Amino acid sequence: MTPKASQSTWAQTPERSNMLMLRVMTWISLHLGRRTARGVLHLIASYFLLFASDSRHASSSYLRRALGRPARWRDQYQHFFTFAATIHDRVYLVNQHFDLFDFEVHGEDMLHRVLADGNGVFLMGAHLGSFEVIRALGQKNMDLRVAILMHEENAQKINATLAAINPDSVQDIIGLGHIDSMLKVQARLNEGGVVGMLVDRTPGNDILHPVQILGSNAHLPLGPFRMAALLRRPVVFMTGLYMGGNRYAIHFDHLADFSAVARDERDAVMQAAITRYAELLDQYCRKAPYNWFNFFDFWQPSPPAKHPKT
Repeated sequence: MTPKASQSTWAQTPERSNMLMLRVMTWISLHLGRRTARGVLHLIASYFLLFASDSRHASSSYLRRALGRPARWRDQYQHFFTFAATIHDRVYLVNQHFDLFDFEVHGEDMLHRVLADGNGVFLMGAHLGSFEVIRALGQKNMDLRVAILMHEENAQKINATLAAINPDSVQDIIGLGHIDSMLKVQARLNEGGVVGMLVDRTPGNDILHPVQILGSNAHLPLGPFRMAALLRRPVVFMTGLYMGGNRYAIHFDHLADFSAVARDERDAVMQAAITRYAELLDQYCRKAPYNWFNFFDFWQPSPPAKHPKT
């Protein structure tokens, strides 16, 4: 039997926010301005640092790997503040207030070349930085709408969150778990569009592949890469790193192209792609260490996976 992922810690963690608080923060952000609203973020970061012990321990474990030294209190405060800042900026990005931000983009020419083939592309990211800045860039500079593919429970939460900010923003989320989910993904790709996924977590029942990230063993879900292989599409890594103030560094890196990969070669290409994905996570975690937003034991032991035929 092929080992599968157990129900992950992150999937069992209850939501700390609620819709009333979200609406209050949204009102403050849009009516009092970004600078005033950012003052609230210091309270949020301080709260997590003082009272969220599990998140604090996970932050310390991660930062020790990313920084190459034990994490200090100010490191953890910066970690929580960076997370709060990216969530806060989502309010403005969803409402298309792009003029408030300075975007530094790397790899955009490569992405344009991949899209020029007209076959669509999978953008695979992680809970590293802000995904919303990727969608913002598409709307601002490339006239490109990015659909987000996620599991149904998370899709419902994100839809509710985005609807509270901007009702027009919910139409580009595709929830897994429906009969027509894959048909929607394929339709978007057939239009030459983009489907984005955050593939560093799994809610369970996915095959895991062992990798090295920040000098430690980790396990990543293989399912997203198998999907790209079955649909025979190119795959590009993405991340939108928060660099402080109003600055974001957006990176696109080529991962794989399954468009012309023979069936008997898919496993090797998938394994190379997920290994390259892990290397990029390692690279960008070291570049911008406070942008890692997996506040659970990401390096908890899991059984290595055998690779199914695709």
